[in-house]
Amino acid sequence: MSEQATAARLRGKYDKEVVPALMKRFEYKNIHQVPRLEKIVVNMGLGAAVGNPKVIDSAVEEVRKITGQQPVVTRAKKSIAGFKLREGMPIGVKVTLRRARMWEFMDRLMSLALPRVRDFRGTSPRAFDGAGNYTLGLKEQIIFPEIDFDKVDSVKGMNVTFVTTANTNEEAKELLDLFGMPFRK
Repeated sequence: MSEQATAARLRGKYDKEVVPALMKRFEYKNIHQVPRLEKIVVNMGLGAAVGNPKVIDSAVEEVRKITGQQPVVTRAKKSIAGFKLREGMPIGVKVTLRRARMWEFMDRLMSLALPRVRDFRGTSPRAFDGAGNYTLGLKEQIIFPEIDFDKVDSVKGMNVTFVTTANTNEEAKELLDLFGMPFRK
């Protein structure tokens, strides 16, 4: 299935199923009041990059394969002597997904990657920030089918943040629940 087809599938589900369900549940008067997914931010913090700068190169390549978009290398804002960290050193990679790539990534995350997590019982229903955003922590990048397990030098974790236009945690949870996010009961 092409990237456009999977993006259209989740986008279509939002228009046909999620919007009417949210309008009924929260009694919105206007369709523009309905919360929507704005962007997905994938962030990989790499403390190991302080001692081994080559870690950044492999992380950039892996995040690019997972998201289909070139990531940005994040740099240290301050020097911290205890961590042997200097201002401006590369310490992570991040990418912001919007529109078709966002829908396609969300579809692959929920239907392919999360079911591959060992002993998966669901995602935490308490990882909301109070402003309608949800952050999901993944311990391994190898759960994505795009990553070749034999070529991975080290297992790296990542954070996936779903930024929504919802005003409350309850609205954001309902939005992600209707998309099919497997929350723990």
